[in-house]
Amino acid sequence: MPGEVLREGRYVVTQTLGEGSQGATFEAVDKKEGRLVAVKRFDVRGAKTWKDVELAEREARVLASLEHRSLPAYIEHFEEGGRLYLVMERIEGESLASRQKRRERLTEGEVMRLLRDAAEALAYLHGQGVVHRDLKPGNILQRSDGSFAFVDFGAVRDRMKPEGGSTVVGTFGYMAPEQFQGRALPSSDVYAVAATCVAMLTGMQPEELPHRGLAIDVRAALRGRASEGLVSALAKMLEPDPERRAARVEIPREARSSRSPSWDASRDREPWDRYAVRLARKEARRARRNARRARRATGRDRKSWPIPFLFVVLVGLAIARVAVSVVMLAVVPLALGLLSLVFGRGLRHAARRVSGAGERAYDALNRAAAGGPLEPSEAKVRVESAGDVRDARARVSDGESEDEAWDEAGEPTEEAERRDRR
Repeated sequence: MPGEVLREGRYVVTQTLGEGSQGATFEAVDKKEGRLVAVKRFDVRGAKTWKDVELAEREARVLASLEHRSLPAYIEHFEEGGRLYLVMERIEGESLASRQKRRERLTEGEVMRLLRDAAEALAYLHGQGVVHRDLKPGNILQRSDGSFAFVDFGAVRDRMKPEGGSTVVGTFGYMAPEQFQGRALPSSDVYAVAATCVAMLTGMQPEELPHRGLAIDVRAALRGRASEGLVSALAKMLEPDPERRAARVEIPREARSSRSPSWDASRDREPWDRYAVRLARKEARRARRNARRARRATGRDRKSWPIPFLFVVLVGLAIARVAVSVVMLAVVPLALGLLSLVFGRGLRHAARRVSGAGERAYDALNRAAAGGPLEPSEAKVRVESAGDVRDARARVSDGESEDEAWDEAGEPTEEAERRDRR
């Protein structure tokens, strides 16, 4: 009833849209999303059999699996106060049953549009293994743009069985004959759509129309009210024998060639073929998603990002600093110092020079790691030549101290380098 609050205040009922023996449908405001929704209530306590409860649960389950512009979008379902609630998109539009009550008829152009929209919606439903079983004027809405939507899946059957076996569900006059035997087939929905079209064109209920045996005499009912193509299409769809009935909604040739502003030229292709392609693409996308998830679960889909070049350079400079500090500041000077005990003090001085060169190289590496330029004096490391050793020894023999002689040893002359090469 209006003003009722559901789901801890999320939904506020604004008006009643319809009532039945086991429940009612309301319009409500979804305060969380700020939109209008339709809330269908099932009175479980008042249900005559568990079959009614099962139909309510099945409607919620099936609607949650569907996604099509001509069908209401599922939002959620829940139990509250001993009742089941199904929340779905509120499709703005007027039911064909309301127009029937005002004795309004559909034009032939509107019926053509109904057939096109029904062809697409039923191709999708039947491709999902779903049979509506209760298509009628009360369950078909016409939007303001002239398109049609199909609602109320309370009688839906979500698992088609070749042998039938379902209970009798539907509305008299719009039910195909096989539904009275408990058999609901995809072509049963085709029959219901055609019966709705004839009823809306004539303003009469199906049982009031002229019949030939078990079949509605479509030509007699629509004489002068519809084109030959539409009459022929509806007659095929209203064939009582499901074996001879059109397996899908027939779209007259003139409906295919018409071009209203709201008509998309791509719809000229057969809806069944088009939806088969869409379903195949959907399955392929689902398979790719599942494959990616499986690879992530096994760790084989981890992204191998390349190590940044700068990081490699910094690591290399760090290793070089360690190598210089160990080799030139410790290992080589120590080895030369030990050898100087045997071969003379010249090697001890060489050890000091190697140590100094190591310090300069270490400082240069530090500056390079910090991004600074090398000093010209540090761009090269000079090692003592044999000429330096001889010059230092000559100064010692002339009376200079050994340390002064080694400190004053400068760059080797060209003559000394030639002697070294010899």
